[in-house]
Amino acid sequence: MYHHVKKLMFTVRVDEPDPRFGNMLLEQFGGANGELAAAMQYSIQGLNCEDPDRKDLLMDIGTEELSHLEVVGCLARMHLAPSKNDRQAAEADPLIAIAGGVNLFNSQGNPWTADYLKITGELDVDLRSNIAAEARAKIVYERLINFCDDVGSKDALQFLMTREITHMKAFARALESLSKPAFSIGRIAPTPGLVNQYFNDSTGSGDHGEIDTRGPWNEGEDWVFTESPALQSSDPGAAPSIVTESSPLVDESGLTELLLHELRDILHAEKQLTKALPKMAQAARFDQLRELFEQHLAETENQVERISECFELLGETARAKPCKGMMGLIEEGQEVMKEGEEKEDAAADLALISAAQRVEHYEMSGYTTARNLAQQLRHSAIVALLSKSLAEEENADLLLNQVARSLMSVAKMPAALEQAE
Repeated sequence: MYHHVKKLMFTVRVDEPDPRFGNMLLEQFGGANGELAAAMQYSIQGLNCEDPDRKDLLMDIGTEELSHLEVVGCLARMHLAPSKNDRQAAEADPLIAIAGGVNLFNSQGNPWTADYLKITGELDVDLRSNIAAEARAKIVYERLINFCDDVGSKDALQFLMTREITHMKAFARALESLSKPAFSIGRIAPTPGLVNQYFNDSTGSGDHGEIDTRGPWNEGEDWVFTESPALQSSDPGAAPSIVTESSPLVDESGLTELLLHELRDILHAEKQLTKALPKMAQAARFDQLRELFEQHLAETENQVERISECFELLGETARAKPCKGMMGLIEEGQEVMKEGEEKEDAAADLALISAAQRVEHYEMSGYTTARNLAQQLRHSAIVALLSKSLAEEENADLLLNQVARSLMSVAKMPAALEQAE
């Protein structure tokens, strides 16, 4: 919820309007690095953020950027005021003069666009984008200050420029607080060897160009300085200059055995679940929940077939290993069903959903681990099979959430009806 307080965060004062400078200010109003872009970028990142602490940060700063938009807009309007009445002043920005005032355009009259926004839904990546955005905005304000002679305008610009540094510090601290390695982006690991190769693709000396330079960006630590592939020998038998490992690795670290262990565990878990789901469907009181369990039973049977296919791809027998975790969860589910016999319909089904979601989350963790191991071993076909099953488990969890929300509304209805009476 937003509330407009009719007082500027910084009181704007313009002593000598300058339409040409007002036109420059529009860059921070409706431009690529302007306040509207910042406000929208941070706010929408906040809407997508699952981390409540960093979401609060994003929404706080996104809201402040909206106030900065008003400050810049007021400042631009004051500088552009002569454009409405004076022909010479109007020539500094005909669009403003004819259209009647400030609008969401940059200094060249190009309309604002959502293409300016950098939003990925990955918190650490978005925070890095925000740090860069604040750095760019700081430089823009610095240049505006250098082009301005009006004291009041300089004061306002100095205030806005300073807040960009404040925001940069906040985003940087938030990124540090995630405690993620600097180059750990996303979930899929880069190719070992290739990730540390630096390609010397701008080679030259003397009359042929500038000399090659070396520094911490291409030497030391784990860097492998590699001559440009374009200059490598094409002789048969020459060592390849680029590491291009795309086939399964020769496993010397026991990861294959660990993957087999996980697959055997999941296989037993899924087989147990094919026996438990019909009982859960029978225990469900509401049709929507019963149908969901029956649908997931069909998915689970397909998942058993996929795991068997994974064993075939690894040249192993599809042999299950007792999964004590799933055995415990199913036993707990049986207790929930027994206790549910004494409960109201909505309460009984909500307890059943709780037990089912524990199962889903257990399976999701198993599939995630197995998929990541297969990814590291470059078994792309197995990764695809496990990813499909993982997506089904995640979708089942979401559907259970939807049913639970509906049942919670049903559970509240009798109390609401009694109050109405």
